[in-house]
Amino acid sequence: MARKIGILGAGTWGIALARMLSVSGSDVLVWSAIPKEIDDLAQTRVHPNLPGMVLPQSLRFTKDLEEVCNGQDILVFAVPSVFVRSTAAKARPFIRYGQLIVDVAKGIEPETLFTMTEVLADELAKEDGPRGFRLVALSGPTHAEEVALDLPTTIVSASADTEAASIVQDAFTNKCMRVYTNPDIKGVELCGALKNVIALGVGISTGLGYGDNTRAALITRGITEIARLGTAMGCNIHTFAGLAGIGDLIVTATSQHSRNNRAGQLIGQGRTPEQAVKEVGMVVEGMNALPAAIELSERYQVDMPIVRAVNAVVNQGMNPADAVNALMTRDPKGELTF
Repeated sequence: MARKIGILGAGTWGIALARMLSVSGSDVLVWSAIPKEIDDLAQTRVHPNLPGMVLPQSLRFTKDLEEVCNGQDILVFAVPSVFVRSTAAKARPFIRYGQLIVDVAKGIEPETLFTMTEVLADELAKEDGPRGFRLVALSGPTHAEEVALDLPTTIVSASADTEAASIVQDAFTNKCMRVYTNPDIKGVELCGALKNVIALGVGISTGLGYGDNTRAALITRGITEIARLGTAMGCNIHTFAGLAGIGDLIVTATSQHSRNNRAGQLIGQGRTPEQAVKEVGMVVEGMNALPAAIELSERYQVDMPIVRAVNAVVNQGMNPADAVNALMTRDPKGELTF
């Protein structure tokens, strides 16, 4: 019997997953808060930002939030991180008791410092919300542009609820996507949010004309910063060496498909952060994650010099070349200092 899966969000990642799940035999229904988006997708069966992908006729669309939430085996939140709470608030009355919910957005809420599943837990637990819902984070090196073309990839289904993680693993596994489970949901989500910040930094260095050596150094020291913070927050150190950690950071910091990498390159070339976002034309999650990353580093008293340098460029007007110089002239220390 085909699984029923509802997807909230019709951006590139939501639609790439919707197509994959539909082709794999699931009964998939997609909702968007933008009615024209639904009309266009239903009529054309293509997504403007996913060239080469055609949506199967079996994939269904709706403008009715109640309909997409009703009777689903799995409900997927695929909206940008800044809209996760507001979407959950609207969907809350329609989500059933015990619903299995998967979040695929990557970010940290600035006001609360919650990860996305923590945002969902907080918002859905309000008085008119469901009880007994089960939360899973799905994260890893998975650009929508490649998943949409059935290129092989791997991803992590993370939850303290190991049975829920296994159900999602089974639902999303196919010949093109291999899914692993991990109980360290906070570590997986922290990686998903903060790798975007490091990727911004890598992009800035590329825009300045620096080469592969610089890129490798920023990636390697960047994951060290993320792991340093994560372990201070009680996460499993091995998560940061896994798919959601170094795996996702590598692809986000090096890929032509990466919005964060592209935005960073534009900033390094002289654009303002606002101009870079406009030119990229889609959400740049690394910029959204910066305020929370800075606050977390201060709260847990963890040194994150690359994150601070990216923040200085993006939010404080620092010249990118000066930020690199500041990083390079810091006091010497041992590599294994954690």
